[in-house]
Amino acid sequence: MKRLSVLVFLILAVFTLFAYADKDPIEEKLGPYFAIEDKSGVENFPLLETKADVKIAGMIAEVELTQVYKNDGNKTIEAVYVFPLGTQSAIYAMRMKIGTRIIEAEINEKKKAQKIYEQAKEDGKVVSLLEQERPNVFQMKVANIMPGDTVEVTVSYIENIVPEEGIYEFVFPTVVGPRYTGESDKKDLKGKDKWVSTPYTHEGDAPKYNFDIKVKLETGIPISRVWCDSHKVIVKNINQSAVEVSLEPEQKNKGNKDFILRYNLQGDAIQSGILMYPGKKENFFLVMMEPPKRVDPKDIPPREYVFVIDVSGSMHGFPLKITKKLIKQLLESLRSEDYFNILFFSGGSKGLSETPIQATKGNIQKAMDMLDKVEGGGGTQILQALERTVKLPKKEGMSRIVVIATDGYVSVEKKTFDIITEKMNEMNVFSFGIGTSVNRYLIEGMARVGKGVPFIATSEKEAEDVAAKFIDYIKSPILTDIKVKFTGFDAYDVEPVAMPDLFADRPLVFYGKYKHAYGQIIITGNTPSGKYQKEFTIYPNLASKDNEALMYLWAREKIARLGDYSTVGVEVSKEITELGLEYSLMTEYTSFVAVDKVIRDTGEVVTVKQPLPLPEGVSDLAVQEETKVSTGRKIKPGMKFSLPAPKPMPTSGERDEDEYGYNEASVKREIFISQTIVPSGVSGSQVEREIEKQLKTDLEKLFKEWNLSKVKVELEIQNGVVKSVKFSDKKSDKFSESDLEKVFKQLKLDSSITGKIIVEIVY
Repeated sequence: MKRLSVLVFLILAVFTLFAYADKDPIEEKLGPYFAIEDKSGVENFPLLETKADVKIAGMIAEVELTQVYKNDGNKTIEAVYVFPLGTQSAIYAMRMKIGTRIIEAEINEKKKAQKIYEQAKEDGKVVSLLEQERPNVFQMKVANIMPGDTVEVTVSYIENIVPEEGIYEFVFPTVVGPRYTGESDKKDLKGKDKWVSTPYTHEGDAPKYNFDIKVKLETGIPISRVWCDSHKVIVKNINQSAVEVSLEPEQKNKGNKDFILRYNLQGDAIQSGILMYPGKKENFFLVMMEPPKRVDPKDIPPREYVFVIDVSGSMHGFPLKITKKLIKQLLESLRSEDYFNILFFSGGSKGLSETPIQATKGNIQKAMDMLDKVEGGGGTQILQALERTVKLPKKEGMSRIVVIATDGYVSVEKKTFDIITEKMNEMNVFSFGIGTSVNRYLIEGMARVGKGVPFIATSEKEAEDVAAKFIDYIKSPILTDIKVKFTGFDAYDVEPVAMPDLFADRPLVFYGKYKHAYGQIIITGNTPSGKYQKEFTIYPNLASKDNEALMYLWAREKIARLGDYSTVGVEVSKEITELGLEYSLMTEYTSFVAVDKVIRDTGEVVTVKQPLPLPEGVSDLAVQEETKVSTGRKIKPGMKFSLPAPKPMPTSGERDEDEYGYNEASVKREIFISQTIVPSGVSGSQVEREIEKQLKTDLEKLFKEWNLSKVKVELEIQNGVVKSVKFSDKKSDKFSESDLEKVFKQLKLDSSITGKIIVEIVY
């Protein structure tokens, strides 16, 4: 489709920021930026080492994560470090070590913990504060690290490991990818989401800190195989059911991608059954039920698929290459009676077709040709893409399946869940996380609220595997309409409250509390081949004091559910806070703080944000900003890039096809914003909306009248008002500068914008 394209470059006027001891200009940043080393005597990379000691017993992993900070500069610093953990991690303890002194952290309500931290910082005490920014993103602050000091902070957490297709997978995330902030509220970016203002080193640069991980695995059942595709490891067999795993020495600089350890048991056994913990105040249980065998239904009804594909800057290169392989394999699996559509999104969202098209060989080939042409660039405007997905016409009589492929580098996770929950509730949403360190909170959350299954593809080989799994899963769920009944076993506070349908070949898992350790648990449901029932008998000797982890896992599961409720306006902060304080758990509203008792004369304290490496395979296009890592004396305005939109595919016609196979004779011309480049702190989407809202009709009229194909417009903006207009790259004999100038002088932007705007318009 031939449309009017607008390329908007928003470049702020030259400005100068001066560094003061009491004000860090980095705090003014509203998004990720590149780090430039500052030579002012400040330690720019205080994180010396991050290491994990992991013990996996049965289905539960206990992890001790230690971060070592050292100040090799000549000024006292406050180190700030953003790091990831698993989405289901239950953090229950933290301790800090300075020299020989060990300080156990205390759990506090978040605002109280912040006050304790600030007071200790002012008093000259070494103090550390751990805060949750997302269920999988945390921020550590360590203040008053004097020159020569080494401070260790250890975080303890547990998580449950649920097998799929007989394979157990332990994931240790290592780095938080840069978050696109173009769809976030400014008040959030200056407040609760300030953490996204994080410095990054450049593409391909190894982490400046050492990374190490050791895993001791004890299963109780003979182990068949242990492997790690993400890192080179040494596997040492202890006995048939126990192994130790460690990194090869040369892997110490590989803390820029998730560590993924997989194992299976002999005969593909699954450790299903019941675990029980008799606590001091309350008793807890966990049920892990092996699913029934998958049965292929004979008659699968036709489906309509919408593939929503992230082609933003962070997907450029390696991640997009994986995505293309994945989507091509999925397209090839479609049947002729199926229908499909594709929506690409970055700074904007552009579709393959205005309506679903049949999965004929010709249409699939055209879609693949279009896919081949796409390259990554721009911001990750996922909200806009989902809103457009909702509005796409639906094929009558068919169930719609939405497939979202992205690395998830956005800061609007809850808003994304809102759209899926409220507007896509009649669709099944399957999410594909693409890359070596994806945002699993977003990927898993989209599938959870969309009644689908999440997949992660870190390589081309995994893309093939997850595509095959998806093709298998969508044929039919394994178990639906699941109900749990308790007889004699007086269970209560069961999580989750409603049991989800099982698409994947993975166990059903739920937690709860109980009063008496006897009775039965009866689970029923429907399979493609008929009714299903499974019974568990409860005996007192199943309860063990060794299962204390169940208490934290139950609380973490309930906190996660309450967090989902908060996305639709339900006030849950008080209940989550109470749970965090009662069970000593990190939450959105509770934090750990550790304060040394020794008061020292620290002098001036400089805040340093520990620069993060870009995840392996992620392009510099994911960031586009530079600033110094400590005092921020030099700032280069950052820009968010968007990919030129692919032209939508017509559904009929054979003449005048372009390189994508589109028939231009049947296309209606119209204006849309295909690319935007804006500095940090300015909403590119808002600029796009204002241009389209205010100028679209007049621009379309002039371009049609002049048969204009291209023009570049340079605007001088002062307080949101156009002061002067210049033109270049004119592609029409009928072009009138005065007429087009009148159009652009109608443009009114936010009064905070002053500087230069360059608009490239293509018809």
